[in-house]
Amino acid sequence: MLKFNQYKKGTGMMKNRRKAKILVVDDEENIRKSLKMILEYEGYSFLEAADGEEALDIIEETVGLDLVLLDIKLPGRDGLEVLAELKGKPYRPEVVMISGHGTIKTAVDATKLGAFDFLEKPLHRERVLLCIRNALNQSKLLRECQNLRKKSDKRYELIGNHPSMKKLWKEIIKISPTNATVLIHGESGTGKELIARAIHSQSLRAKERFVQVNCAAIPEELIESEFFGHEKGAFTGATEKKPGKFEQADGGTIFLDEIGDMSLKTQSKVLRVLEEGEVQKVGSSKINKVDVRVIAATNKDLGKEKKEGTFREDLYFRLDVISIYSPSLREKKEDIPLLVEYFSKIYAEENNFKVKKFSEDMVEAMMKYPWKGNVRELKNVVERLIIMTEADIIERQDLPERIRGEIGTYLPEAKGIKTLKEFRELAEKDFILAKLEESNWNISQTAREIDTPRSNLYKKLEHYGIKIAAGVGEAVAPSSLREKGGEESPNSKGQDGR
Repeated sequence: MLKFNQYKKGTGMMKNRRKAKILVVDDEENIRKSLKMILEYEGYSFLEAADGEEALDIIEETVGLDLVLLDIKLPGRDGLEVLAELKGKPYRPEVVMISGHGTIKTAVDATKLGAFDFLEKPLHRERVLLCIRNALNQSKLLRECQNLRKKSDKRYELIGNHPSMKKLWKEIIKISPTNATVLIHGESGTGKELIARAIHSQSLRAKERFVQVNCAAIPEELIESEFFGHEKGAFTGATEKKPGKFEQADGGTIFLDEIGDMSLKTQSKVLRVLEEGEVQKVGSSKINKVDVRVIAATNKDLGKEKKEGTFREDLYFRLDVISIYSPSLREKKEDIPLLVEYFSKIYAEENNFKVKKFSEDMVEAMMKYPWKGNVRELKNVVERLIIMTEADIIERQDLPERIRGEIGTYLPEAKGIKTLKEFRELAEKDFILAKLEESNWNISQTAREIDTPRSNLYKKLEHYGIKIAAGVGEAVAPSSLREKGGEESPNSKGQDGR
């Protein structure tokens, strides 16, 4: 029988809160009755089973079961066998084992099989309730983590029914279970990061860390420290020891985005990690071993960079074990309606908005637009439409002018402009801002698109007061310019573009 000193009404369960469902599995009827009396008085929902087979049936049939109190000695299948079968289930309840004559070995075996705790008979009320509360808190935290992971994974889904996307998925499924190094190439904004995450999530390293490094965003003088870490006092400002990205990714996957922007010096050190699996902190003579799968991405032609001497030939061949192409949005325009619907649901949910519909005319205009910024540009436009459009149906006129395809996109209002020079400068500024937005505020890409040297574009940006995010290569227009320059970039949420 269950022993307790003085029975007091519990205060653990709040009114109007969902009752936690607890299954008690014990072949002793008196134990089940005693636990039922206490658990129901505490506000829990009670279920019972007298043997392992009955318990497995109840667990299979019961939705939202939170906890199982499982006796080890049962007729037929014992408690450890039941626990072992539950271990493989993705959303199993927490399990607390009960034993009248348990040993340390039995407790260790139960823990290895995933048991939360171990209770010995005779059971004491206070110990049982404390154990239940702790187990339910653990179960709640695990559910919250699972829900957060689901939401996070949803943001990184690869969406598309175009043949190029189906081909891409076949390649991902084939290469994911291996440890091979992967090089993803394609234009900016096509979703190279999503491909890398998909490979990681389908791999044997899925439970370990996925560490992303934007090689273009780290200043040259800090990139070695970011990659490999540093010791305290290794350089001015190194006030404490810091692990590098490769150490953080040990056992998992590291994603080196924009790898073509690394210096030759850093390339040689990355090559050492790939070939030897060794990293050396800045300021340290010690060499540490790491086990990391490398996925790299670039929007540059590394073969051309190799020939020009700006990218190491040996690193190129070490990275290019398996090559994957990320198709541009122009190559899979049939997926635009699907992507628009997907992004609209994501942003409506995040901002607690009603899901909006899109008119055929509006979707048709989006299908005709070239989308030089690819899926990233499309995503930014959809986010803006969801937030800024008040109507339930988004029409063509709600689109930015550049997508509507109307004449005069870059021409400012003539009214109020006094001189030809002022008109010309305003038109040029509008044009540059619009082109920057099309390329997702990428300076190099914008310079190529408008056929001007980067140095000249930088001079224009300085002349018009368009600020550049340090080390990122993106431009952010101040509000005073956006008043005359047209639309605000979705990336202009701060000087660093985030």
